[in-house]
Amino acid sequence: MEQEILKAIDIFKNGGIVIFPTDTAFGIGCRIDDEKAIQRLFKICKRPQSMATPVLVESEEMAKRYIEDVPKDVHELMEKYWPGALTIVLKCKKELVPSFVRGGGNTLGVRVPNHEKILKIIKGVGVPILGTSANFHGEKTPYEFSDLNKELVKLVDFVVSGETTVKKQSTVIDASQKPWTILRLGSVDVKHELLL
Repeated sequence: MEQEILKAIDIFKNGGIVIFPTDTAFGIGCRIDDEKAIQRLFKICKRPQSMATPVLVESEEMAKRYIEDVPKDVHELMEKYWPGALTIVLKCKKELVPSFVRGGGNTLGVRVPNHEKILKIIKGVGVPILGTSANFHGEKTPYEFSDLNKELVKLVDFVVSGETTVKKQSTVIDASQKPWTILRLGSVDVKHELLL
């Protein structure tokens, strides 16, 4: 297992694209600060350039390097649901987040996945990694290793073995403005948070 983690870290560091398991689903990604790799990722996944991509971080501290500000209530949300299946959209430091990642906007979706393997990898890479689901745009989300499209697997540099645990997409909440809005209701029910 350690060898696999070290190999994934090495490939990410060198601008490669990797498929990996998270708590929610299998993801595909590259490092946040490699524009060439990001463009290749979008091309591989046939993802529209205007479509923002969430990133995975290993801690709130790592997230804070890329986002403008974490208000107290957002920090409480992170404390309560991270690591876990909640993606939080916040205003980001645009100079640190390539336009492709933010879909040309000024926000970034961040999440700490509850999956030991990918957390070790992110920590080893030292920067957030893009964490969109490992499928061609418009195809179904892969929750099992067997769900991965073999054509997609051929196009990446490495596939990390493992299993997902939640097998349901993350909930996405836009906390970049008040009132917060739920952009996608997934495995974490945060509807009551909006009433606070």
